[in-house]
Amino acid sequence: MMKILQWCKQQLLHLIASILFYSAIPLPYIKDLEFNRVACFAPVVGLMIGGSLGLLDMAISYLNMAVLTRSALVVCIWMAITGGLHLDGAMDTADGLAVTDPERRLQVMVDSATGAFGAMAAIAILLLKTTALTDLSENRYLVLIAACGWGRWGQQVAIAFYPYLKPTGKGAFHKQAIRSYQDLLPSWFLLLGLSILVWLINPQNLILAIGMIIIGSVISSLIPAWFNHKLGGHTGDTYGAVVEWTEALFLCVITSFS
Repeated sequence: MMKILQWCKQQLLHLIASILFYSAIPLPYIKDLEFNRVACFAPVVGLMIGGSLGLLDMAISYLNMAVLTRSALVVCIWMAITGGLHLDGAMDTADGLAVTDPERRLQVMVDSATGAFGAMAAIAILLLKTTALTDLSENRYLVLIAACGWGRWGQQVAIAFYPYLKPTGKGAFHKQAIRSYQDLLPSWFLLLGLSILVWLINPQNLILAIGMIIIGSVISSLIPAWFNHKLGGHTGDTYGAVVEWTEALFLCVITSFS
C-alpha cells in the first residue's frame, strides 16, 4: 500500500512539474521538483488546458457575445495560458525554415529576434484557430480539449521517432523520457478515451468521435515528419511548432464534422 501511495505521489509531482514547464499557470512553490519526465505528461496538460478553455468558452457564451469575438478571446487566453511557449517555437522555426542554407537554420532559430516569416507564421496560426472555432457551432468545448491533447501527442511523436539536433537545449532531456512508440501508447489511449466519452455523451456524435481519432492521429504524425524532412530532426522550437500547427490544422479539419 505504501508503495502505491508513493507512486501516486511521484506521478502527481511529475504532473505539477509538467504544468509549470508547459504553461504559465501559477502554482505554489514545491521544493525539488524534477522535470526530466514532463514530456510524458504533456498531453495530460493539454487536456487540462483545453478543458479550461472549453469552460471559459461556455461561460462567455451566456453573455451573448458574438461568436467571432468569443473565438478570438478564447484564442488569446489560450496563448496566455501557455505563456506563448509553443507559439514562440513556431515563430523561430518559421524563421529557420526561411533560410536557404541548411547549416545556418539552427543559428537563426536560436536568435531571439523574430523575423518576417516568424511573424507571418504566428498570424497564420492565430487566424486559423480563430476562424475554425468561429465555424464550430456545436461541441466547441470537446473540440478544444481534443485539439490541445493531440497537439501535445504530436510533440511526443517528434520526440520518440526523430533525432534531436542539439547536444544541449531546453528540449534535449525529453529524449530520455520518451524513447519509442511504447511510450506514446498511454497518451494515445487517453485521447481514444476522450473520443469514446464524446460518443457516450451524445451517441449522435459518433462520426465526430471517430473523426477526432483519425484526424488527430494523422495530423499529429504528419507534422513532426514534415519538420524532420525539412530540418533533419527536431529542436525545442520545432516541438512547439508541432504543437501549434497540429492544434490549428486539427481545428480546421474538424470543422468538416460540425
